[in-house]
Amino acid sequence: MTTPLLDVKDLRVTFEIHRDGDLPWAAPRKLRAVNGVDFSLLAGKTLGIVGESGCGKSTLARALIRMLPATGQVNWQGETDLLQLTARQMLKYRADIQMIFQDPLASLNPRMTVGDIIAEPLRTHRPTMGGKERRARVKAAMERVGLLSNQVNRYPHEFSGGQCQRIGIARALIVEPKLLICDEPVSALDVSIQAQVINLLDDLRRDLGLTIVFIAHDLSVVKHISDEVMVLYLGKMMERAPSDELFAHPQHPYTQALLSAVPVPDPQIERGKVVIPLDGELPSPMNPPSGCVFRTRCPRAQALCAETVPEPTAGPHSYACHFPGAVTQEEIAAPV
Repeated sequence: MTTPLLDVKDLRVTFEIHRDGDLPWAAPRKLRAVNGVDFSLLAGKTLGIVGESGCGKSTLARALIRMLPATGQVNWQGETDLLQLTARQMLKYRADIQMIFQDPLASLNPRMTVGDIIAEPLRTHRPTMGGKERRARVKAAMERVGLLSNQVNRYPHEFSGGQCQRIGIARALIVEPKLLICDEPVSALDVSIQAQVINLLDDLRRDLGLTIVFIAHDLSVVKHISDEVMVLYLGKMMERAPSDELFAHPQHPYTQALLSAVPVPDPQIERGKVVIPLDGELPSPMNPPSGCVFRTRCPRAQALCAETVPEPTAGPHSYACHFPGAVTQEEIAAPV
């Protein structure tokens, strides 16, 4: 059996919140941003993570690279639990795990030239590398992501949003990582630029054998680039399956609701599809619903859903639902 590059077990991120008006001696409230997530990722594969804003996607990404304190296990290549390492011990793994952030311009230092920004990881992780080789690496990285090497002395504000994201990608790839975590890398870009960046990442994955964790809101983007997709809601995994299987046969009502919101270019299919509305607001993670956290917005919720937390099923297509299967138009129209 192939050992996963990344094996995550019972990952939890909890914040302690003190509200204005709380007595000084009052116990802090618990906000469980990530609440017991499990997944494995083989080398060379891409895992897409989707869900509404506030479901814990970005928190999960930051926990994987130790930007946030977390509990559970993040096993690297079947040998090392990254969560048990000290900051000094973790440094040796940071070259293997790089991240691309959501806001391309905000993630770049405005006082540094593009060349210095891209070369910065080399200075940290390859301190013995000479200046000539470092400059050659920077120019090669820029050309690989579609930037001109003669732009090396320009500053971030002189580039468009799409170009700034390419700079961020070049900076992440300069140390030849094994795992690339992309935290909504195209959400701040125009639609046409989004397609260019997604195609670039897909080409880099294929050419360099990268393993990618790709976080996004756009399910069509996730389907294009991902081998497997995981759906999060209030910090919990609702469904996880190979990409084609999840899009063809979604079992969890929440997954079906997200998919039904994606427009289909065929008018006949668009008119005939079942649209599952997500009524109400996302519940507060400080006071989540009992039982299944999705039950307050689920068209299929029953008494059991409020009483018992559904356990994820075993197998490549896993879902945490007491009553899986396709939601019908009759269930949507039925009074709550």
